[in-house]
Order: sequence, then C-alpha cells, then structure tokens
Amino acid sequence: MTGEAARVRQMWHLLEPLHAVLYYAPAAFEEAAALGYDTEERWASYFAWRAAPLGAAGTDEVVRAFHSFAPATVAQYVPASWATAPPEAVLAARLRAVDRAYRALFGDRRVEGAGFAEAASLARRAAEAATPGVLGALGPADSALGPANAALPWPDAPHLALWHAATVLREHRGDGHIAALGAAGLDPVESLVSFAAVGAARPEVFASRGWGEQEWGAARRRLQERGLLAADGTATEAGRELRAKVELRTDEEAAAPWRALGEEGRVRLAELLGEPWLETIGSGMLPGENTLGIGKV
Repeated sequence: MTGEAARVRQMWHLLEPLHAVLYYAPAAFEEAAALGYDTEERWASYFAWRAAPLGAAGTDEVVRAFHSFAPATVAQYVPASWATAPPEAVLAARLRAVDRAYRALFGDRRVEGAGFAEAASLARRAAEAATPGVLGALGPADSALGPANAALPWPDAPHLALWHAATVLREHRGDGHIAALGAAGLDPVESLVSFAAVGAARPEVFASRGWGEQEWGAARRRLQERGLLAADGTATEAGRELRAKVELRTDEEAAAPWRALGEEGRVRLAELLGEPWLETIGSGMLPGENTLGIGKV
C-alpha cells in the first residue's frame, strides 16, 4: 500500500463509525418508528435512511447504488419505504436522529464546542472536493450515492455538518469501490464471497445481504474456476492480489478530497476525530465485525 493510500484509508476508518451511528443508535430507531417504520429489525430503517438522498428511488436504482444486496432483499423494502414516509421526511428525521445520537454519545457541550466546529470545517472542505469521477463505471448518475448526498443542503449545526461530510465522503468512497469491483470482474455476490475469502469477515456476517446458499455457492464455483478461491473457500494468492488491487483502486478513487484538504488539514482532522472515534467504538453501539472489513483491510 502506498503512503497516500494508507492515509486515505485511515481517514475512512476514522469517519465511518461517525457516519454509521445512524444505523444503530437508539435515537435513530425511535425517529424511524415515529415515521412509521418497523423497527423490530434494522433493515426497514436502514434502507430508508441510506436511500433517501436518491429521492423516491425504485428497486433497480437502489440495487445499483447499494451493490452488495440481493435484489430480492432490496425489493422487500423499496419502493415501499416511500409509502411509509416520503424521502424529504426521512432526510429531516435522519438529521434529528444524528443530533440526538451525537448528543448522547459526546454531550451537548462537546458537540457545540470549538473542536467539533473545527472538525466540521475541515471535513466539509474535503467533502466539497469529492468528485463523481467514477460515474461512467457505475451506470446512471441517479444510482450514485456520493453525488446524491453531496447535493443535499449543508446543516448549520457543526456536529451535523461533520456527520454530513462523513456521509458524503463514505458514499463517495463507496461509489469508487463499486467501480473498482466492476473493473476486477466481480459481480455483487462474487464481491462478497471474495471479501470473505480474504478474512474481511466470516461468511455468516454477509448473510444480511440476502444471497441464498445456491447463489453463494455458485459464486464460489465461478471464483474457483478463475483461480481466485481454493477448494476450502479461502483466497488463493491470485485472489488476494485481486482484492488488494480492488482496495488500492478504491483508495485512489477516494483520494481527491484529501489531496484538496492538504496534509496539514488532514492530520489536524485526524487528531480532532481521534477522541470521538474512540468514544463511538467504545460505546458498544456498532457491531464488532462488519461487512466493510473495517479493521481488517
């Protein structure tokens, strides 16, 4: 991994937990329930929260944008999500959810303090430099989550602006990751199988994406035929090399915001994010093992 790639990946690791509170915080489930979503399990709210920047998107759009979910799983929630609450109501509720979650995690004085304001300013500068350069590889522009989030109004409150910047940057990175997977010849289920094969997470963790045993098994066989998987389902040397190239290209696609911010700004932002990152991880709110491979790649 190059020095720049390592720095880009570090910023992803620091910002991802600050974004992800939306999907796990008790306040987020309360706000989702108030909109009318079933919160017995997290997927109804997850699909609404994450897809709302696309507008009243249909199943095909969300399948493309989310990439790793089986179409049948997406169809359980989209477009029915918008019959429960329109996207504009969901977008307003997710800011309320993040406000409550951040205040519960960090306290009113912290989120309203100088540290969060400085972090928000730096993160916004980076996020505003995110470019939709990968759209040609993704397909229709309405399926790209980075530009969709970037087009939303910036919240006034610094802690919400920080969350919004983290969201723009993580979805911009996600768009680039989808492009990198496509360039590597990996379809959605193959992407997950190959990721599990390099130890990013146990195969059981990826079951949430909705692919059945037959689909998972067929993808394993295709990857074995390409020499990317061994008979036991672990990655061969070629499989590891391919996944390493995917991650490196993802870092390259995600680098422009950090180049624009500059090394001094990036280092300062990393310093400012360190304590909130530790507190978020230490809260126990987020799962210890995840499908993104945080901490493993």
